[in-house]
Amino acid sequence: MRVLSALVLSSALALPMAAPVLAEDLSRTITVTGTGTVEAAPDMATLMIGVTTQGATAAEALAENSKATDAVIARLTASGVEARDMQTSNLSINPNWSGYDSSTPTIAGYVASNMLTVRVRALDTTGAILDAAVADGANTLNGMTFGLADPEPAYAEARKEAVADARDKAELLAMAAGVKLGQVVSISDGGAMTDPAPMYRDAVAASPVPVVGGELGLVANVSVTWEIAE
Repeated sequence: MRVLSALVLSSALALPMAAPVLAEDLSRTITVTGTGTVEAAPDMATLMIGVTTQGATAAEALAENSKATDAVIARLTASGVEARDMQTSNLSINPNWSGYDSSTPTIAGYVASNMLTVRVRALDTTGAILDAAVADGANTLNGMTFGLADPEPAYAEARKEAVADARDKAELLAMAAGVKLGQVVSISDGGAMTDPAPMYRDAVAASPVPVVGGELGLVANVSVTWEIAE
């Protein structure tokens, strides 16, 4: 038995070790990121307008503010803005301090502010709506942005351009390396966004306020991986 065990052990040691199994080589690929941009004219605007009032007490400031805000909302409604397109985005009441240069500052009154986010779906009425809102008490404009009511068709075109751009880049790299592109291994959507369009304003005092929407740049990014063909 000892002799047999020795023979088995010596035979096992004499056998060559099996080569490790290597994972499939996935390094023969080309990965690039493509970008597509589609220009589109905006068809809606979003305004941030507000009313700021002062009063001797917080209640007086708020009452005055509510009165002016109601007038602004009524004018916006009369101008064609629907209730679903108006939303209070910020309401605040703060003391108006005086005597900061002394050791005992005092409250000289209160300031109430009510900010409204307003969507204007008829873009050509934006200037008139701004003019009407200011005439009825809105005294704060915190910004304006332009957009599309339905941006998905434009984003779809931008994604198509992004894929085409990725293929052009991959073919250039493959040609420079002396190889050919094979099958697509994966496609990853890098997301889409809208570049902000500038707002041009000639004069606030004009009636109505001149507003130009310009164009929006809708940008999409994709990452595509190809096999390198033999």
